[in-house]
Amino acid sequence: MVSYEIIGVSVLWIFLYGYLIVASIDFGAGFFAFYAKVTKQDHVVNQLIARYLSPVWEVTNVFFVFFFVGIVGFFPETAYYYGTALLVPGSIAIILLAIRGSFYAFENYGSKQSTVYTFLYGATGLLIPASLSVALTLSEGGFIKETNGTVSLQYLELFTSPLSWSIVALAIVSVLFISAAFLSFYAARAKDYPALKLVRNFALFWSTPAIIAAMTTLIFLSQHNERHYESMLDLWWMFGLSVGFFMIAIWLLYRGKLYGIAFVSIMLQYLFAFFGYGIGHYPYLLDPYISIHESATHESMGIALVIAFIGGLLLLVPSLILLMRLFLFNADYVKGKK
Repeated sequence: MVSYEIIGVSVLWIFLYGYLIVASIDFGAGFFAFYAKVTKQDHVVNQLIARYLSPVWEVTNVFFVFFFVGIVGFFPETAYYYGTALLVPGSIAIILLAIRGSFYAFENYGSKQSTVYTFLYGATGLLIPASLSVALTLSEGGFIKETNGTVSLQYLELFTSPLSWSIVALAIVSVLFISAAFLSFYAARAKDYPALKLVRNFALFWSTPAIIAAMTTLIFLSQHNERHYESMLDLWWMFGLSVGFFMIAIWLLYRGKLYGIAFVSIMLQYLFAFFGYGIGHYPYLLDPYISIHESATHESMGIALVIAFIGGLLLLVPSLILLMRLFLFNADYVKGKK
């Protein structure tokens, strides 16, 4: 029988995966909007990006809020260890999120356009995933030290670790790759061929750094946390499927057809890689301090949380589908007619 801890952490990992996809599209779109403006191509693609961002930018962080609340509820010790260690990186991420939301509103609802606003919106789209990726680095162990009941983050080890920078690089290029692939699908749906040509080139360009960053991260992980790396090797078929879906997506993007299937393939690519990484981490949430079974909340509380979060997932996913049907995939809206 599967324990409530496994079900709970699986539901939370689904929320985090949802945030990975939805936030990547949002963050990357902001960067591409700034890049297009700087290179004088904003007339080609920025209307398309604005049509996507306008209805969804406010709901992007719902997945992250669910995950954050859930992880503390299921595993209270995460607040003690991660709360202290991530005080600085987490505060930076919160400030960047505030800046991003504020300047999006200024840019789109203000009385005048500003390159500075677009720059801040685009730059935070890359800095936020970079700052949040620190949590994945810390989970591998060796960066948090507990002495006499006091938790401290070893900044020197963190900033000089190749694994840390490889995860940051992977987070940034993945954001750009996922976002460009979705915008290619969106442009094709809108029959906006000039924008499609531009964002398709973005997707093809960022595909190579994405796969290189993934391989580099695996190499540095094998040197830093051999146990986790060997556990991931046992799940070789998941990573094999991930590479297979990546190849399908790149072939479709290169041939310039079936952009929807190409984006779904990229979603499946990251699904298998993300869950392969997570399952390989079992049983630790923070190696070696927090394990799933030893650090979980009381069983009755855990079961109640499982029911609540599964209910939240069943409510959130249909709501997003409804949002997409009403706005993102509405024929007139996609084409900019309303």
